[in-house]
This record gives sequence, structure tokens and C-alpha cells, in this order.
Amino acid sequence: MGIVLSKNLKQKQSIKLTPLLKKSIDLLQLSRFELIKKIENEIIENPFLEKQEYDYDNSFNEKDFNFDIESKLTLRETLLDQLNDFDLSNRDTQISQVIIDCIDESGMLTESISKIEEISNFIFSESEIELVLKDIIHRLHPSGVGFRNYKECISIQIKNSSIPENLKILVNKILLNKDLDNLEEIKTKLVKEGSKHQDIVKAINEIKNCDLSPGLNYEKTQYIETDLKLFLKNDEIKVEFIEDGFPIIKTDDDLINQVKQELKTKKNKDLLAKINEAKWLLRSVKKRNETVQKVGQYICLKQISFFDENPLKINTLTNKEIADEIGVHPSTVSRILRHKYIETPKGVMPLKSLLISSVSKTRNISSLQLMKLIEDVIKTEKKPKSDKKIAIELNKRGFGLARRTITKYRKKNNIPSSRHR
Repeated sequence: MGIVLSKNLKQKQSIKLTPLLKKSIDLLQLSRFELIKKIENEIIENPFLEKQEYDYDNSFNEKDFNFDIESKLTLRETLLDQLNDFDLSNRDTQISQVIIDCIDESGMLTESISKIEEISNFIFSESEIELVLKDIIHRLHPSGVGFRNYKECISIQIKNSSIPENLKILVNKILLNKDLDNLEEIKTKLVKEGSKHQDIVKAINEIKNCDLSPGLNYEKTQYIETDLKLFLKNDEIKVEFIEDGFPIIKTDDDLINQVKQELKTKKNKDLLAKINEAKWLLRSVKKRNETVQKVGQYICLKQISFFDENPLKINTLTNKEIADEIGVHPSTVSRILRHKYIETPKGVMPLKSLLISSVSKTRNISSLQLMKLIEDVIKTEKKPKSDKKIAIELNKRGFGLARRTITKYRKKNNIPSSRHR
């Protein structure tokens, strides 16, 4: 058989990142602090950009300034330093260090206990890690650090607080209540059980006063600046981009017109590129801030119950859902959420922390909701059902859950297996 050489032409569509598109993507994922620094550098390097100065209010009030924003030590350094206050064995110290390395800047434990076991190359067991987390890490300052969800964050802070014991018991009853959609129902139920109405109100206020990002004051937060601010009024929610402190930039139109006249007789690609870069930066910064505001507005609308009357409820929400709503690609949403913070009545929070994945691929259901469903199935069973049978029953309702998922959340709900029920 002979070898034949031939040339064929074939048309196909492909997506390529242009230099400007790549720059826009890079700009999108910058934090507010990094973006401000970039703008300031561009103003220095590009003669066609200028900064509009603010009319500052000289009536500075010390009470309005938070002197606790900057800390000399990072959160990680602070936590590691506190381990010296405990009389720990070498093994417990090592486990504590592994756990601390898995805590993010907000104070949240970002890895599961099983993942931490894997990170340690299985030197430490899940039970050992869980024990150290509860007995050591959860006792460290700031209170609430090492939490895995917001309920646990609140629970740790309440446990370490000096409030009366009866209020601690009430708070735990509210936190352990599976019907979190209606606080009025919870109040009514607790009153029937003998709790005083004023004590219930105090307990709910203690929950609302808990810091849901306890670690932020210990990270070097001069690098953390909030892009957005949340306003709640009359059951309405509004998210605004914080203009204060953000540089207002504009092009020097007089200089641009003068240079363009000269470019007609004498071409200069570098100068023309600088003009185009200045105009691009104006458009891109405006677009970036508008997109961040849109994403923040949608997230907060979805989580209005969490911010308003019910601080314990948080709905499932994914990058794809946000992307479909505002008309961008999910990867764009992922970049937007990086290092973006919002100022809320509950304190400064990372936008990303308000996204909760569904435990089901076919229906939106949070882990708390699934735990409630499993509990309901077990309560109505005439004969103890295995995790596999529970999965089959829930899958008939369209949840698409694996047996191991049922096992995981049954254990989290402290429900024994069918053999021991």
C-alpha cells in the first residue's frame, strides 16, 4: 500500500482568549485592595489617566474607626501560639497543627475530618482529629474558630460565653431544632415547653450577635476591604457597592486630543496603546464593580431569611444558578467570588461563604434539610429501615441520593443504624 500525502482544509469554531479578555478576567478576580493598588500603579504609569480627588470630611470621629482592624499576627500564628497554653502531648500538638492549617481566614474549617485524616497520611484517625477539634481548637480565641457550618460557629461562641446557663440551654434548643423556617413556631413550641418569652427573645438576640467570621480580625486585614454593603429595611434587601475610598478615575481628554492631533503627522504605536489601555481600564473597572454588585445582590436576595428574621436558615445556592441569573459563565462567577467581602448586620463576611451546595444532584436540598428528611422517615418507620432502604424511599421522591450519603447525614444527626434502633 502506497503512502499518499494530501492537504485538506477544514473549518471549525474555537474560542481563544484575546490579550484584553485575559486582562479583564485577571481584573475580575482581584480583591478590592489589589484592584485599588493596580489602579494607583496605572495612574503613575499611564499619563492619560488621572484620579479625581475626594472632598474629604475633616470631622473625623475616633468612635467611628475600628482600631482592631489590623493585627500584628495572622490568625494561623495566633492559633499556633495559643497551643502553648495547653499541656498537650506531641501527638495532640501535631493534630492541632494539621487542623489549624486547614482553617481559612474567616475561621472556618475548610476540610472534612476524613480529608484531614488523608492530609495527615492516615497517621491520625478521624476520631482523634474530631476529639482534638472539639476539645482544643474550639477552645481557642477568637471564639468560634474551627467551625464547619454556621450553626456550629454559633454553638461554640455560646458555649465559651459567660451568659447564664439557662440562655445557653435555650440557644442549643433553637440550634438543634430542625424546623428552622419559622422562628415564631420555634418560640411557640418553647413557650409550651415552659420557657419564658423574654428568655427566648434574649437567646435569639445572642444568636444574632454571634460573629459568623470570627477569624477576620486576626488575619492581616489591612488587605481585606469590603466591596459591598448590605442594607435591610422593612423586609427589603439592598446591596450597594461601597464607593467610599474607591478611586474615581477618568481620562485626561485634553491631553488625549492634543496627542491625537500630533499622531496624525507622526505615528507612535506606544502612545496609542497607552490611550487605549486608559479607556479599557475605565470600562473594565466599571464593569467589574457592576458585576460584583449584581452577584452580591442576587446572593443576598436568596439568603434573605439568613440575614433577616431567621439567622439559622441558609438556602442552597451554586455558581451555576448565579451565572444563569445574571447571564455570565459559572467560571466568571467563581472568579468574582474570590476575595470579595460584604459588610452585613452580622459582620464582614466572604461572599463565597453564602453559597451552599445541594447534597442531591437532581433537587436542591441542603444538608440540614436532608437530615430533617432522614429523621422524618425514621420517625414513621414501623420496622427499622437500612440506609439503603431510606435512600430508595427518598429517591422515589426524585432526590437521587446514594446510600453512603444517607449514612453520612444520619450519623451527623446522631441517629443510630437500623441494627441499633
